[in-house]
Amino acid sequence: MAKLALINKQHRREKLVAKYAKKRAAIKEKMSVNATPDERMDAMKKLAKLPRNANPTRLHNRCSITGRARGYSRMFGLCRQQVRTMASEGKLPGVRKSSW
Repeated sequence: MAKLALINKQHRREKLVAKYAKKRAAIKEKMSVNATPDERMDAMKKLAKLPRNANPTRLHNRCSITGRARGYSRMFGLCRQQVRTMASEGKLPGVRKSSW
């Protein structure tokens, strides 16, 4: 199980990203190819003033059961250990643990 503080930090980041999404998109739109260099510089300064954790690249996928950040499987939203455990128990539809 991941530390609860790390899981909570991730939730705070998700809220910040959602809060600033429209504002970030509007600023990014001003940085289009047609913009003058001065307009681009102003937009870049505004973008830099936004909180760092409002950037979507700061988010990290986490296992929905344990909160583990590494070994994440997008198909199931679980870490590798949970995928293996649940596949062995037959809890994942369409997945069978191979053995030979």
